[in-house]
Amino acid sequence: MFSRRFWAAILSVGFFLSTSCLYSHAQSTYGSIAGTVTDISGATVTDANVTLTNLGTSEKRTQSSGSDGLFTFVNLFPGQYRIDVEKAGFKHYTRTPIIVEVQQSVHIDAPLQVGEVTQVVEVTSETPLLQTESASLGQVVEQRKADELPLNGRNIFNLITISPAAVAQGGSGGSPVGQNPFSWGNYQVGGSFANQGAEYLDGQPLNIGYINLPIIIPTQDSVGEFKVQYNNLGAEWGKFSGGIVNLSTKSGSNKFHGSAYEYFRNKVLNANEYFHKQTEILNGKKNEAPPWVQNQYGFQLGGPVIKDKTFFYVSWEQYRQRTAAPFTTTVPAAGMLNRVPLRARFTIHTQSTRRPAHASLTDWTQGTQPVPETAFRARSSAKPPPRCGRPTFRPPTQPGS
Repeated sequence: MFSRRFWAAILSVGFFLSTSCLYSHAQSTYGSIAGTVTDISGATVTDANVTLTNLGTSEKRTQSSGSDGLFTFVNLFPGQYRIDVEKAGFKHYTRTPIIVEVQQSVHIDAPLQVGEVTQVVEVTSETPLLQTESASLGQVVEQRKADELPLNGRNIFNLITISPAAVAQGGSGGSPVGQNPFSWGNYQVGGSFANQGAEYLDGQPLNIGYINLPIIIPTQDSVGEFKVQYNNLGAEWGKFSGGIVNLSTKSGSNKFHGSAYEYFRNKVLNANEYFHKQTEILNGKKNEAPPWVQNQYGFQLGGPVIKDKTFFYVSWEQYRQRTAAPFTTTVPAAGMLNRVPLRARFTIHTQSTRRPAHASLTDWTQGTQPVPETAFRARSSAKPPPRCGRPTFRPPTQPGS
């Protein structure tokens, strides 16, 4: 009994904390739609029934226009929507599609015409580009760009540079394997120093305390769109200098969508390294580039679990890279490894010629007597060292050894 109560209390506290954190964070990827219902003379229309429909999931929200004719829909996922307005004595008003992007407020006015409710006035037009609801400056990278623009290593953060206020730093354009972790989020945004911006994924911060590094990089296909905000941001944002990168992940819809992919690179497509090629030619080998095999593959899938009610989306990716790089170094000669006595190939002479033949090596370096081979054979009779612990060297592959 005690254990049940204990675990019930733990779960209750965890649920409370999770929900409180969910609503306490002001940072989000949500957008909003606001507007005014008027008649053809411009007078406001009150108590009009305004319905907002998500074209992807068929989710509907309904509210009435206020005494001033205003309506507002908040906390909207990025996507395409439709607005329907009805009022007795006026024709039915429909406007589609209305595109809501990350952290953007769209203003849509609905002018009603006198007539029967069964009559429909359908307006098809683009969402206005001028954002009058917010003074924040930023660049939205929509889903088509996020999906189709080529990226080395498919690092989604590299698309930040599409914004006019972002500059990539360090090795941020490289592949994930062998990458310096300080390079992944190394961007200058809004004139600040590198690694001083902030990244958010669906409203949750990605940066850690250690020099503000992003702890995770989403897969390219999982990101629906994102926004780089670099000037005059709202009061809800903090802990940054320069700019904010706000990423929004995809979600399922009433239709199944998915894809599978693989990006590969191997030595067949690569040119041979210059010195490696010379070595192969000298040794009579085939001209073949060093090994390089790179595979990046994955899949994405989204769709309905229960139509118009529950949806799912999953994205998975794997990256593998196997390479070999040639390099030039110096290895001991075979005689040195086997302790073969070194034979002098040179003769040392000095001004004096009066040095005895049995003089030391120092004496010979000061006289004209040739240095005898016995001077270098002091250890020739020594036993070879044991093989245990001896370093292993590959034989030389180039002349000059």
